[in-house]
Amino acid sequence: MKTNNRANLQKLLQQRNERPEKTAEIDAEINATFCQTHAILVIDMSGFSRTTVRYGIIHFLAMIHRMQAIVKPIIAEGGGTVVKEEADNIFAVFPNVKSAVNSALDSLKQTAAVNTTLPPEMDIYLCIGIGCGDILMLEGEDMYGSEFNLASKLGEDLAERGEILLTSAAFENLEGDKQDWERVDFSISGLELVAYKRVQPA
Repeated sequence: MKTNNRANLQKLLQQRNERPEKTAEIDAEINATFCQTHAILVIDMSGFSRTTVRYGIIHFLAMIHRMQAIVKPIIAEGGGTVVKEEADNIFAVFPNVKSAVNSALDSLKQTAAVNTTLPPEMDIYLCIGIGCGDILMLEGEDMYGSEFNLASKLGEDLAERGEILLTSAAFENLEGDKQDWERVDFSISGLELVAYKRVQPA
């Protein structure tokens, strides 16, 4: 039976709060139980507010359903695992950055192909962030960690429509040729953030 579940994490965090003298010991147990290293893919759909105001929430929910039907098989075929879905976002992990990037590229290509068969109001556009590093993984449910937060910030807030952004750690761990990526600097919520943008057409 897997122990990296929410109930066990809550139990350990409660112990940590109640027994501060055991902080180091409990932290070591949390890391041993939950810590995993992954490339993290965050996909966000562009235009939620604008589309919902214009066409209604049911219309956008149908678009989310279509997006998931396109993207989730691509993630699975690329060796990734969907950890959770929230609204118009998909959060997945991969064994390496290259696999995450390839799945991101394939997702952009496939949604672009589908868009050619749809009326403009049904077109699907993605914004994508990718991180890489240690995270606390709640099996099949959630994840926590700095690289997850950064990938979410890139995918949900900073990436433009059709754009893939890598964290610095993801870029450093990207296997193979890196000439298709350029550095971009962001300042958001008092945070200075370095990312890397794919400059070649997807």
